[in-house]
Amino acid sequence: MTMTNRIHARALAATLLFSGALAACADAPKTTTDTQDPALAVEVARAVIADVADTFEAGGVVEARTTATIMSRILAPVVDVRVTPGDRVRMGQVLIVLDGRDLAAQVRRATAITASADQDVLATTADRDAANAALALARATHERIAALHARRSATSQELDDATGGLRAAEARAAAAAARAQAAASAVDGARAGGEAAGTAETYSRLVAPFDGVVTEKMVERGNMAAPGTPLLRVEDTGGFRLDVRIDQSRLPQIASGGVVPVVIDAGPDGKTRTVSGTVTEVGRTVDSDARAFLVKITLPTDAGLRSGMFGRALFSEPARRALTVP
Repeated sequence: MTMTNRIHARALAATLLFSGALAACADAPKTTTDTQDPALAVEVARAVIADVADTFEAGGVVEARTTATIMSRILAPVVDVRVTPGDRVRMGQVLIVLDGRDLAAQVRRATAITASADQDVLATTADRDAANAALALARATHERIAALHARRSATSQELDDATGGLRAAEARAAAAAARAQAAASAVDGARAGGEAAGTAETYSRLVAPFDGVVTEKMVERGNMAAPGTPLLRVEDTGGFRLDVRIDQSRLPQIASGGVVPVVIDAGPDGKTRTVSGTVTEVGRTVDSDARAFLVKITLPTDAGLRSGMFGRALFSEPARRALTVP
């Protein structure tokens, strides 16, 4: 085959291949799109330079403003625990009863000692009255003998006897008065001891210091209560606060009495909500580790809060100039 014939054959093959491709394209189904995207509504606004107020957050845990930890002042077994967490209690209500039999015995002993001291007072008072009566008689006798001796109707021995009797009566009267005073002092001491014993007996009954709710119980019946060991925790539900820590660089922006929005992450209905709090206390000392101050924020009483909820206080910072769009 000559060179010309080879060129013609290649051209023919290319023509046939192109024709097959066109036929395949002609057989493919045609797709068309009749729908169009809706037009977007566009608003035009002018960007301006304006003052923008910034805020910063500080998180903390909601706590009751008044919380009491109930502890025993004596070492004694627990006889009864009359409340459980969640119970509402009234001020003065008995929460825990300890074994106070030994304290009751001390009260009875103190009462008996006081009664005995009262009897001693009666006896010493009678002795003092008798000694005073004997002293009055000795004085009268001495005066009479002295007058007789002056008229030479009584001997010197009789006068000496009368003088000695007077001095002895005076000594007995002084001793009786001293015993009466000691008996009176003993009565005062016995009564004080009785009051102390009565006060100690009250330590066997632990009562609520205010109206509130029991939040935690750390003791059971039969346990041994020791001084300084927490037994119950009670909180006053009449008010709550949020304690947050603020960096010392931002402290000048916070003033006592200021109103601060507080975001409660989980309210009673499980939803996040915002309440208004009031800054009631700004710490005077800085935490050396975190370099932060403690700030206490009082929360409204009708917000349905509970201890343990997490809250975020939103504090305002000085406004800054920025490019803004409405």
